[in-house]
Amino acid sequence: MAGILIYSDKNDYALELLTAARIITASSGLDVRALSINNDSQAEALAGAGAEVCKINNTAIALADASALANAIKQAVEKLDINTILLSSNLRGRELAGRLAQIIGTACLTGVSAVKLNGDKLECQRNALGGATVATQYIATEKKVIAIVPRSFEKAPAGTGKISELEVDVQATPGLKLVETKAKSEDSVDIEAAEVLVAVGQGLNSKDDLPMVEALVKALGGELACSKPVATDKKWLSEERIIGLSGKKCKPELAVLLGISGQVQFNVGIRDAGTIVAVNSDENAYVNKMADYVLVDDLHKVVAELNKILA
Repeated sequence: MAGILIYSDKNDYALELLTAARIITASSGLDVRALSINNDSQAEALAGAGAEVCKINNTAIALADASALANAIKQAVEKLDINTILLSSNLRGRELAGRLAQIIGTACLTGVSAVKLNGDKLECQRNALGGATVATQYIATEKKVIAIVPRSFEKAPAGTGKISELEVDVQATPGLKLVETKAKSEDSVDIEAAEVLVAVGQGLNSKDDLPMVEALVKALGGELACSKPVATDKKWLSEERIIGLSGKKCKPELAVLLGISGQVQFNVGIRDAGTIVAVNSDENAYVNKMADYVLVDDLHKVVAELNKILA
């Protein structure tokens, strides 16, 4: 019987994909396999979540080479009789999805946030029209490549799995040669993992006002995030902190949105938060329709007062 194969270069994302795969198999009876490539710790983590892990250890495969990864996964698909491949819809996963779909001769869907088996169709929900609506789509071919947005599913709980070795052939001359690796000089914050987010928008008067917002972030035990223009246009924060279609989808327990108008491209990245608090001087700001609590006031006064209370 054909089955489902999951792969991500990130451990947490792979555990989320395992949950998604189990939702599909709950009504289909398909086998689920997890793939790790040159990552023993990931293989152990997946097995610790009850997965049947196929481990590829081959130093000729450069993880930075999406083409080589796609070729290795293609061979795994053929050897394991797989018809559905689940990847993460992060930057690397989206490239990998396209390459893999091309070499196995099928279609792919990226940016998927929910999956449901409806008869013989695996229906996928994804943002459409710039995030203004959610479309339900499916791949009509037998083989399917689906990239799922991180944080769309919970990580798989602990269980008892097993690990087996899987061998694949690689090209003698790789298409990409890794010369060296360097740590990012900019921000490396993971806003997707934060339980509390304080996000600023263009309502913030100046970069000089960031320290008072950072003080609030520290008092709440969260992370600082922003809308796209704050990072790309004003350069006040790094692009690692962008929420939305051009950034990251976040699902914190608490989101405090300061001076953000709430364009749909931003809202799709935060609307699944547990509680949303919006502070905006415009009572008609679109973000207010999404928020659980709204305070119509100048954000600078509000932040200053909150810092006094929380000090």
